[in-house]
Amino acid sequence: MSEQYKKQAAERAAEDVTSGMRIGIGTGSTAEFFVHALAHRVAGGLDVIGVPTSERTQALASSLGIRLTTLDELPELDLTVDGADELDPRLALIKGGGGALLREKIVASASARMIVIADESKQVETLGQFPLPIEVVPFGLEVTRRAILKVLADLALPGELDLRGGPDDPFRTDGGHFILDARLREIADVRALADRLVAIPGVVDHGLFIDLATKAYVAGSDGVKTVLPI
Repeated sequence: MSEQYKKQAAERAAEDVTSGMRIGIGTGSTAEFFVHALAHRVAGGLDVIGVPTSERTQALASSLGIRLTTLDELPELDLTVDGADELDPRLALIKGGGGALLREKIVASASARMIVIADESKQVETLGQFPLPIEVVPFGLEVTRRAILKVLADLALPGELDLRGGPDDPFRTDGGHFILDARLREIADVRALADRLVAIPGVVDHGLFIDLATKAYVAGSDGVKTVLPI
């Protein structure tokens, strides 16, 4: 049923797109429903141009006839539509389960608005049940890992870090980086954690998206709800 909910949220977001818009196009299973919904509207005459947040999204959108460009060519966007692994009542997000968090955050930050699309299982009171992805450079990985563990200890958070893919075959992002997944369970101070992590030299970025989402469409058994940050 969650797949149907994702599709409903994505199709609702596609209705917000109007001709002439410059659109950031997200990554992940829910975002792929949006790509299909957007392509359907483009086939019907909608005139938009998109900036994809991953190579996977680029390939799908291009195959469906959506006109694409890059942030270098189009550095200011009207709207980004993307999914989330978790969203709280303030529309702070955990993203990056698919590994595209850095490009997703860059595109979202270049947008005037960001709409999150999700099924109701992604709504939480406090972020942290979903592992927080932390994108790191491969060089000096152990130094970076220890610095992250110190931050977690300082904030009284669990020191559980997993190298995605494992040491023998680590997952690499589109930028060639590794991801450490932090199993935190509950993040009491999202902003403090975000600031401390990004200050570590080996950390490229993290999956906490704060003050970026302006609205969410969340689908569930009661239909699609519009959620605004409190």
